[in-house]
Amino acid sequence: MISSNDFRPGVSIVLDGSVWRVIEFLHVKPGKGSAFVRTKLRNAQNGNVVEKTFRAGETVPQATLEKSTMQHTYKEGDEFVFMDMETYEEGRLSAAQIGDRVKYLKEGMEVNVVRWGEQVLEVELPNSVVLEVVQTDPGVKGDTATGGTKPAILETGASVMVPLFISQGERIRIDTRDDKYQGRE
Repeated sequence: MISSNDFRPGVSIVLDGSVWRVIEFLHVKPGKGSAFVRTKLRNAQNGNVVEKTFRAGETVPQATLEKSTMQHTYKEGDEFVFMDMETYEEGRLSAAQIGDRVKYLKEGMEVNVVRWGEQVLEVELPNSVVLEVVQTDPGVKGDTATGGTKPAILETGASVMVPLFISQGERIRIDTRDDKYQGRE
């Protein structure tokens, strides 16, 4: 159990049978009446965001999350096969369980898998990955770093916007959190 006075961004709680993460919180002490905590919560399973108010000192169950480091070994059908880096056991996850970050997943990549009981809540990729550009319009003389952008398809199938001077076959660094080009490798 955790008190609403101890809420901080990132704290996970259980409400109505689901795991919720605290995004924002604000302790409010009105001039009249008792204090309360206004929060913004994100559902860890489906991403819904709600605002909820708790009485000051109210206790709620804290979610016990387990994080394990796993390495993506190969893809079989529509499932991705991972190896636990501590126990060397094999596990399988579907593209739906991984979410939209599946577009940056490449063989040999280590990820953190967050579980609540037996349920996979999230697959955390590294903040940036280095991938090869497999398709993009060719660069033209005069394209500069401060010019516009063009779409590029990466080796994992992801499509990102890159500067005009990037050409096919180059390795580039991409931020997986916001799909932005960071630079060449």
